[in-house]
Amino acid sequence: MNSNIHPESEIAKNVKISSFCTIEKDVKIGEGTWIGPNVSICNGARIGKNCKIYQGAIISSDPQDLKYNGEKTKTIIKDNTTIREYVTINKGTKANIETIIGSNVLVMAYSHIAHDCIIHDNVILVNNSSLSGHVEIFEHAIIGGITAIQQFIKIGPYAYVSGGSLVRKDIPPFIKAAGAPLSYYGVNSIGLSRKNFNNNKINEINNIYRVMFQSNLNVTQAIKKINNEFKDSKEKKIIINFISNSKNGILKR
Repeated sequence: MNSNIHPESEIAKNVKISSFCTIEKDVKIGEGTWIGPNVSICNGARIGKNCKIYQGAIISSDPQDLKYNGEKTKTIIKDNTTIREYVTINKGTKANIETIIGSNVLVMAYSHIAHDCIIHDNVILVNNSSLSGHVEIFEHAIIGGITAIQQFIKIGPYAYVSGGSLVRKDIPPFIKAAGAPLSYYGVNSIGLSRKNFNNNKINEINNIYRVMFQSNLNVTQAIKKINNEFKDSKEKKIIINFISNSKNGILKR
């Protein structure tokens, strides 16, 4: 098949590998995965079952971090994830050891995921998304095309970031972020309804964010008001925990 596959790599029997691929020594690939042509899978890659990696992708290459000194680190890609054409994913550094891509993730063409990022399950990165080091994106978030995300940023679950954005602040759960500078553009109601959130739950989330972004309170005051005036719920807890633990600060209204 004209591919360069190291004999000590661990590849399940039913993995399909196309022509002109390079698979290095310290690589493990799970059952049912398909590797397209001209893919490079470098040392430290751990790829799960039933993944698809399209032509030209480079997985687990060395971090673009001047502090990296060749230490043994990993890139973990979990089951049923799709990596499209010419995506680049760097392995971790000694800071976190691993770059992690969850299950059922779609990374579209030409996107870049830098060292030590964590992408949770069911995330979509649209074409040309660019993630700096240590970014964390939580489950079911969608990142629009040609979006650049600054290092150490966190994006909450079910958030939607519009295409062409520059993300310098944390983006809380369940919301839409758009504009320049990037701002709160309401709750991601359509996305939530598609994920089977009912109208009552969406209204609750809307009301929480009205207090956070439309009441002329600072973040500390808004959190206190939300805790006092809203019944406890899973979604309230997710929102409060995310905002309370934000080290970068959240985007503005």
